[in-house]
Parts: sequence; structure tokens; C-alpha cells
Amino acid sequence: MQLIVYILVYPILWCISILPFRLLYIISDFLYLVIYRIGNYRVSTVKANLKMVFPDKSEQEINSIIRKFYHFLCDMIMETIKSMTISKEELKKRFSYENLELIKDLETKNRSIVLLCGHYASWEWIFSLQLHVKYSGYAVYKQLSNKYFDRLVKRIRARHNSYLMTMNDTYKVMSGVQKQNEKAIYGFAADQSPMMGKNLYWNTFLGINVPMYTGAETLAKRFDLAVVFMNVNRFKRGFYKASFKVLTEHPKEVDNYKITDSYFDLLEDQINKQPEYYLWTHKRWKHRDKAPKKLVNN
Repeated sequence: MQLIVYILVYPILWCISILPFRLLYIISDFLYLVIYRIGNYRVSTVKANLKMVFPDKSEQEINSIIRKFYHFLCDMIMETIKSMTISKEELKKRFSYENLELIKDLETKNRSIVLLCGHYASWEWIFSLQLHVKYSGYAVYKQLSNKYFDRLVKRIRARHNSYLMTMNDTYKVMSGVQKQNEKAIYGFAADQSPMMGKNLYWNTFLGINVPMYTGAETLAKRFDLAVVFMNVNRFKRGFYKASFKVLTEHPKEVDNYKITDSYFDLLEDQINKQPEYYLWTHKRWKHRDKAPKKLVNN
């Protein structure tokens, strides 16, 4: 059944991917009507999340953010499909970098990098960084249930010297790369909700007490990797600009959880400026206020 679905859907996706952007965005506008206006896809989740983290915003302001978010989400879907056939030149034009010399400097120092970002603006086109650097790129992702589409996603990334690894395979992949003395950039969108467990780290994210994913910090310390935050801005439809901030070049010298805290502080700044570009459909705050008292961080 998976193969049949792939055979039926892949040609449609490919045909969409070769369309010019102006037509893609016409499709996106139609998709907005289907997903938001007609289908109400996760609208209740998005609204609940926004009201939770922005209690001072009016109903009108919340609804405005929701509309802008769904327009952006549909654009993101089209841009992700476009990744199948987009040229390197077009990708460079649409996803640019402000202070790339910061990454180049770490390359000169032979420092591998843990690159932290959020599900904000275009996290799908971040692989374009590999068009500007010498290092190979590895990114943590959630494996697709359809193995044929999963392979497709991997092939798309491999076109740009970027490779995907599941969360369960992350340590093994990074360990293998480090043992071969290969220098690399490891990308983590570390803002999603971790599975509940006994030894989670808790702190506030957008004012809500939640468990936080600390795997990126732990691995940076384990392999002594520089840690960099990537800030992505969408300055017009289909165009993005990223900038970088070094959180530390020597993570072993940083107190536990300070890197994670710095990451979430920077991500919050992004979201507060233009909240419509964050992925509000996920239930990021589903474990809120469930922390054992002894684990709550002040």
C-alpha cells in the first residue's frame, strides 16, 4: 500500500515542484482556504497555544496571528515541495545569510558545530547552508511512516550534502563521524516537547513551565562541539535571511543547561517579534506544570 500511495502521489508532487513560484503561491492561497477556512486543521490547538503564551493579546490580535500563520504554513508546504527540484542558484537567492563569516571562522579552526534553530520561518530550507560551507550537514528529523517518501526526503537533502538522522540514531551517527575525524554541522530544531521521564530539565518557554529537550547540549559537551544559534527571518514571501550567534566554542566549560537556556531565550525573542512564523500546530505545552516540585527551575 505504501508503494501504491507513493507511485500515485509522487508524480503530482514533482509536477507541482517544477511550477514557478508565482503559481505555487496561487496554489498556496487555495490551500489556505482548504486547510484553514474549510478544514479547520488544528485551529483549536493553534488558538489555545496562542492564548496560553500571549494572555495579554486581544481576541482580534490572536485571530490576526492565526490567519497569518496559516498563510505562512501553506507557503511552507509549497516551498517544501519545491525543494524537490529547486536549483542551487534559486535557493541561494531565496535563502541568504547575513554573517556567514562566523561559520567560516569555526571551519578555519576545525571546529565541528551543533547548529540550533527552532521551528520558525523556513526550517525546511536551512539545508541551503551546505551550499556555502565545506562541512557536511547532518540534521535530526522524525522518520516518515511511508518508507518511500522517507527515502525521497533523504535524497532531496543529499543533493545538497545534507543528511538526515533519526533521534534514536543521532549518537551513533555523530560518534561515527567524529571517529573518522570528519568535520560537520549537526542541525537540531530543539524546541519540541520531549517525552516525559524522570530526569527531565524544566524551565519556562514563552512564560509556561515545560520540559526541555537537552540532547543537543549533552551531545555538544560529549563531543566538544561549538554551539551556534541560527536566527531566521522571513522578510517577504518566499525569501529568508539567516544570521548566526555563537553560544559557546567550548561547551564543556559552560554550566549544565546554560546552553539550553540561551537557546530558548533567543528563540523567544524571534517568536515575540513575529509570532505568525512559529509552528503553533504542535502541542508544545502539553506537559505544562507537570514538573515534580524538586525539578522546577526558578
